Amino acid sequence: MNEELSKIIWTRIQEVGTELAGKLPESSRHPKGRNSWAHVANSVKSHYGCSYKELDDSYFDDVMNYITFILLINQ
Repeated sequence: MNEELSKIIWTRIQEVGTELAGKLPESSRHPKGRNSWAHVANSVKSHYGCSYKELDDSYFDDVMNYITFILLINQ
């Protein structure tokens, strides 16, 4: 993904991560609390099998929609 689109996606990950702060279920693997930004980024990576930065530009809209989906299912 080109740098401009990557920055837009990262900004959206930050927005959604901030909104999910304190809303994610507790986990024994994260005794000090979960990092919601990392949760969103890792969810994207898991879904696509690679980092959003490694995807083709044509995935931009799909990634943005998926990040919104992550927000909706975790509220």
